[in-house]
Amino acid sequence: MAVCHRKPPHALLVPYPLQGHIIPAVHLATKLASRGFTITFVYTEAIHHQTSRAASGVDRDIFAAARAWGLDVRCELVNDGLPVAFDRSLNHDRFMGSLLHVLPAHVEELIRKLSLHADPPITCLIADTFFVWPSTLAEKFGLPYVSFWTEPALVFTLYYHLDLLVKHGHFASNDNSKDTIKYVPGVAAIEPADLMSYLQERDVSSVEHQIIFRAFEEAKGADLVLCNTVQELEPETISALQLEKPFYAIGPIFPAGFTKSPVATSL
Repeated sequence: MAVCHRKPPHALLVPYPLQGHIIPAVHLATKLASRGFTITFVYTEAIHHQTSRAASGVDRDIFAAARAWGLDVRCELVNDGLPVAFDRSLNHDRFMGSLLHVLPAHVEELIRKLSLHADPPITCLIADTFFVWPSTLAEKFGLPYVSFWTEPALVFTLYYHLDLLVKHGHFASNDNSKDTIKYVPGVAAIEPADLMSYLQERDVSSVEHQIIFRAFEEAKGADLVLCNTVQELEPETISALQLEKPFYAIGPIFPAGFTKSPVATSL
């Protein structure tokens, strides 16, 4: 009788190229790999350069130690549209603009390559919620899209319900309302002054606002959302979001002793 050897699920995992997003994505990658996933972790060339330089001063594969533990975590690099030596911290708007307008084409090129040659085949896309392309590209290549949110569920739901904030005059208004916000599903009364800074602004023409608007339209197309939060801390918010789509609290994603992780994450 023939034995059927089922290939493991293979997730393409793309973190947002900022420090606070990379660290939880690395821990998600190793956690999934420890449960039998093959992971292809996608770095921008600039982030890989920074991480390697901070780790040892030489370019190296940061997941080598994870593979030595038997975890199948691979690494692919994409260009974010800017030279590696370009100072992104001093040219924030240009960097954000490149992530908005240029990076998606490079990610699409990578997915196309892997869809032809990856072994085992890519079976899903896990991407940071702040990207503006995941749902569109996942649909194009016939992949389930898992949105990875690295912040509390409360912050996710406020961005997710931007339309309600606009409708009630609390956002994108020439005179943003000062009334208490009581209408966002799963959110107790909250004062406008306690909203995230981007949601207190009147001028919403910045590149950051363009990213937020487009990213959360993409998030509405996600097959499910993984959130780095704790169920017991945000039960009402999570329950309300679960009425919108599958939404899972998987935090804290950081394991005990994570500061001594063999996978380099510091920039």
